[in-house]
Amino acid sequence: MHRREFLALGGAAWAAATGLARAGESADPIDALTDQVQGVDPVPASEYERRLEKARRLMRGSGLQGLFVESGSSLLYFTGVRWGRSERTFGVLLPREGRPAFVCPAFEEGRALESVDRGSAEVRIWQEHESPFQRVGGILKDRGISSGRIGVEPSTRFFIVDGLRLASPGVEWVDGRPVSDGCRMTKSPLELDLMRRANQITKMSYRAAVAGLKEGMTPSEFNQRISRAHSKMGTRGGALVLFGPAAAFPHGTRETRKLREGDIVLMDGGCKVHGYSSDVTRTTVFGEASDRQREIWEIVRRAQEKALRAARPGIACQELDRIARREIETAGFGPGYRYFTHRLGHGIGLDGHEEPYLVEGNTLLMQPGMTFSNEPGIYIPGEFGVRHEDIMVITEDGAEFLGPKTESIEKAV
Repeated sequence: MHRREFLALGGAAWAAATGLARAGESADPIDALTDQVQGVDPVPASEYERRLEKARRLMRGSGLQGLFVESGSSLLYFTGVRWGRSERTFGVLLPREGRPAFVCPAFEEGRALESVDRGSAEVRIWQEHESPFQRVGGILKDRGISSGRIGVEPSTRFFIVDGLRLASPGVEWVDGRPVSDGCRMTKSPLELDLMRRANQITKMSYRAAVAGLKEGMTPSEFNQRISRAHSKMGTRGGALVLFGPAAAFPHGTRETRKLREGDIVLMDGGCKVHGYSSDVTRTTVFGEASDRQREIWEIVRRAQEKALRAARPGIACQELDRIARREIETAGFGPGYRYFTHRLGHGIGLDGHEEPYLVEGNTLLMQPGMTFSNEPGIYIPGEFGVRHEDIMVITEDGAEFLGPKTESIEKAV
């Protein structure tokens, strides 16, 4: 699907969702939702080739001979191979020169060969009594690498790093972050399209689900509506749901509160489209909002908007956290983390949380294509909490949200 067609479909889908139950007042708007993923193509082979070439450029710039990546989101990013982590090492060596090579438990070879393009990579197996790290050493030898520096993708578990060091002592195994983060932190147009679609789906799901709020409903019952709405649109998704005073706990509480008239309703969740994540928080009220609820809702909205307007290439990540926090402190909800208890945001892509982070101390300068959550909040113990969260992408001259932003406490979704 071409980008123009993709965006047109997204806009049409949102317009349809905002119509909500035109067939009659009693209809459940979730029933009117339709599949929004059908026809959206997965990441093509050409994209993986582009990523590998960029990784090699970064290797050359960092003085690395290669990068080792174990199973996980970075393996998916560089190779398209999905593989769960276990005590049996599965991974790939991406050399600066030559074909990538996977190491795989022998009894899983058939499954691996279903996923690996054998024209561009090889698979080396190891039996249960053998060392996968010796296999990596063999790959290095065949690539003519007996010394120098090999990067290790930063989420790699210690026992694997230790095994690699013991099996290939002539090689220096170092942090591969300059390559892995250097590739993943900036998103391609294709990645942004998939993330935009995921965020639109989550926002439409919330909008449809909120129409079914009822007094006495539990957070679990409301989340079931959100999950069902995601499912109707072709994804698996859901949300953390908090009512009333429970919303003062940013990541929830073990106490279950049923919905009451006048309660704040906070929902924080998302889904994935071909592996790419959404993350959206909306705060509304069940019934008539109080003046205090409106005031705090608006303070948080201003903080989010000011951070969005300030975001641009060349600004430090920490500066956006400062801007949003200053707005909240000026309104009387400070100092520091007293009521705005967490950082402003996190990077997002294949992982819901990934580098870089919008937090004090992070002096990394933003670049076009970086994607972040922008999620200020105010949390008042014993009363309620308010958080607005949208994913924003850094553009050539500013930033924009992926999908529509919140409008008011009544029209939060």
